[in-house]
Amino acid sequence: MTIRVLIKRKVPDDKVEELSPLINQLRVLSTAQPGYISGETLRRVDKPGRSLVISKWKSADAWNKWLLSKERAPIQAKIDSLLGEKTKYEVYEFD
Repeated sequence: MTIRVLIKRKVPDDKVEELSPLINQLRVLSTAQPGYISGETLRRVDKPGRSLVISKWKSADAWNKWLLSKERAPIQAKIDSLLGEKTKYEVYEFD
């Protein structure tokens, strides 16, 4: 079953330049993962520093394999360290 994953982050202004290469690394790696379909990154208009990634996967299993992968973990740890908090994930399926 196709799913959408919402990835929410609060990015302080002084961390944008450090964060961008890490996000790009995740984007490049995720596109090569089995089950990945597409993704887009949005920035909130009314709240600067808030971003939302909407990632589409063939299944929750495919997403979870990527979420827990050894190649993803160190990059995500750096991102969370820069942000000072954990990235938030929400997984949705179609009815």
